[in-house]
Amino acid sequence: MKDFLQISKERYTTKHYDSSKKISNADFQKLLEILRLAPSAVNVQPWFFYTGSSKEAKDTIIKAIPEFNIPRIQGCSHFVVLCARTKLEDEYLRSVTAKESADGRYSEDRIRDAVDEHRRLFSNMHVELGDFNEWTARQTYIAMAALLYGAASMGIDSTPIEGMDYSKCDEILNLKEKNLRSVAIVTLGYRASDDSNASRPKSRLELEDIVQNID
Repeated sequence: MKDFLQISKERYTTKHYDSSKKISNADFQKLLEILRLAPSAVNVQPWFFYTGSSKEAKDTIIKAIPEFNIPRIQGCSHFVVLCARTKLEDEYLRSVTAKESADGRYSEDRIRDAVDEHRRLFSNMHVELGDFNEWTARQTYIAMAALLYGAASMGIDSTPIEGMDYSKCDEILNLKEKNLRSVAIVTLGYRASDDSNASRPKSRLELEDIVQNID
């Protein structure tokens, strides 16, 4: 089994998919579980995901995709629309705490209540700072990274897409009234044999260009 460093060296953004190859349902369910288990600040999980694989689903979401990215949608096996919450309502926050309690995270009610209060204070802080939408989007990007590398660990290729019409996507999925907004789309599948990105060497800045020890 490859370690994470090797996966990081080999993973790349797929430009063209082999549309004849499909992700199995079992493997896609694993990918969804990876998304579900992604970390977030104060375990707030401020996200929601829409998935699709049929031609009908692709034709629907393509309306929000500019021409240069349409091949990624058409050729992929599955896609995931990653959405961030625009509000954290009381009912939602209570559901997070209730799930934590049901999963056995709290030995005492007072600890549960303290964590719930802290989560609310932290969330409200971002409302007061005026960066709430940016904050929830950043959390959702953590989930996207988990999906990209989780897929690579399973031999599944992926493409993170920001080149999209967010307003149109929100309209298609009726996100505004659900207190959600789209932040990215990830396409998933298996690279075409002639995928233009497959043979290009990976390029990143050297470690000394991006890291400084402050000890």
